[in-house]
Amino acid sequence: MTAVLETEETPRVDKPDDGVFVTLRETPRAVKALLLGGFISRLAAFIQIYLVLFLTDRGFSATQAGLALGVYGGGAVVGSLAGGSLSDRLGARAVTLISMGGSAVLIVSILYAPTYAMLLAAVFMVSTIGQFYRPAAQTLLTELTPRHRVVMITAMYRLGLNLGMTAAPLIGAALLSLSYNALFWGEAAAALAFGAIAMFALPGRTVRVKKEREATEQPAPQGRSGYLAVLADWRYSVYLVAMLLTSIVYCQYTATLPLDIAAAGISLWWYGAAVSLNGFIVITCELAMTKVVQKWPIRLTALLGLGLVSVGYAIYAISPLPIWFMVGTLVWTLSEIIGGPTTFAYPALAGPERLRGRYIGAMQSVFGLGTAIGPVIGTLVWFQVGRSVWLWAALVSAVATVAGLIGMQNQNPDRSEEPQTAAASAT
Repeated sequence: MTAVLETEETPRVDKPDDGVFVTLRETPRAVKALLLGGFISRLAAFIQIYLVLFLTDRGFSATQAGLALGVYGGGAVVGSLAGGSLSDRLGARAVTLISMGGSAVLIVSILYAPTYAMLLAAVFMVSTIGQFYRPAAQTLLTELTPRHRVVMITAMYRLGLNLGMTAAPLIGAALLSLSYNALFWGEAAAALAFGAIAMFALPGRTVRVKKEREATEQPAPQGRSGYLAVLADWRYSVYLVAMLLTSIVYCQYTATLPLDIAAAGISLWWYGAAVSLNGFIVITCELAMTKVVQKWPIRLTALLGLGLVSVGYAIYAISPLPIWFMVGTLVWTLSEIIGGPTTFAYPALAGPERLRGRYIGAMQSVFGLGTAIGPVIGTLVWFQVGRSVWLWAALVSAVATVAGLIGMQNQNPDRSEEPQTAAASAT
């Protein structure tokens, strides 16, 4: 099964054809399959949410349960790196089948692990193998999508993930009311469903006429391969630093913010309202914002997308009053809907084709690493300096913004010269 992408010699005439519905209608079947598969994978992402409850219910201590959750986070970092490498070697279809089939078996094995050590090993492998598909999916989305629509397709993919993650706790609670067996078998079934979609809808490999696209790509540094070649791209390495710092700061709303609100004597209802505000705006507004943002110079998008995180967290430091928590959340949520699709699409556009999976895997791994260590760092700083933690967060985010401006190059400097890419057809 081969997907063939052809490019026309006629230069693209800029026209309003990059909207949500037109883009979705004109995307090939494989791209739609990935959008659906990403949604399914997150719709049934129960383990990370209920792992601590599962382990304590089985008689393990809170410390043991917390360690298992940390192991799960570590597996996600390793899985992103391995998935990026496998994607470049095997292709998205094969990697997705390995990821979904392997994780389905391992998810069920957690229920029957006879010892704590074996349970930790199963949790690590579930997270690692289950993460393989993410660099592969972004790689294939990029290969099958015209360059001027990659940001919009990424926004659609993010929407599916966000919708799935929003519904997952509710579906998980319903399954949990039956049993933990239903919860784990349900996630395994969802993984197999995604695997079936990949089997029948994704191409085995892609063959592209890439003369025009190669002209816009940066050549890989000679003498290096794999992730060494990625790190040798100094601009991209600076971008990775920006993503690491941003993820460390961004996740403080899940750890430090509730602590700060509770310490101020404010009802935690306001914390729930702030988190709900973020989710509502991202789900309802990101696609509409992307229709506008995808035409901006990439550094302007980086400036607003990263810089508004700094502004939003700095607003938290003004006063421990509910109004400032809500305004601050609104501002950094605006940064997410402006910059999220572009910063997540950027790795697929930044590197040479032969290293695309590794470029994506590197970004996803450092972002996951920041999300894993960010809550620990944030709470430790909060216990030391109190509400000044928000000023420190704003400073770190400002540094990340500068790093993003240095590291991100405009991958689409002249849209009028970009060739129109025909939709892929699977044969």
